[in-house]
Amino acid sequence: MKAIELSEVSALAPHIQPGCDMPLLLTDHGQVVAAIVPADQHDAESMLLSINPTFQAILERSRTRLETEGGLSSEQVRMRLGLSPKRQGRARRSTRPRPRGRSGKA
Repeated sequence: MKAIELSEVSALAPHIQPGCDMPLLLTDHGQVVAAIVPADQHDAESMLLSINPTFQAILERSRTRLETEGGLSSEQVRMRLGLSPKRQGRARRSTRPRPRGRSGKA
């Protein structure tokens, strides 16, 4: 990956502003050669992984292995890691506030 400070590319600076949500296509004689898209750090990391051939090969090997050998249930993973089995039948407590009635009490 190559990163260039926006201040070093004076021709592009007027077209790329913080908060802008429109992509910018770069062309050479009418042919699109690159795109500049709005991104935050998370977007940049995801994009870099999506085009990384090593990472793509790992994903493909994993998909193939899952299809041929199958996967593990969460219970099997817990057993292999020495974790206690997940308790069944108990509802999880919600962290959302309960709606208040007309009297203002929960």
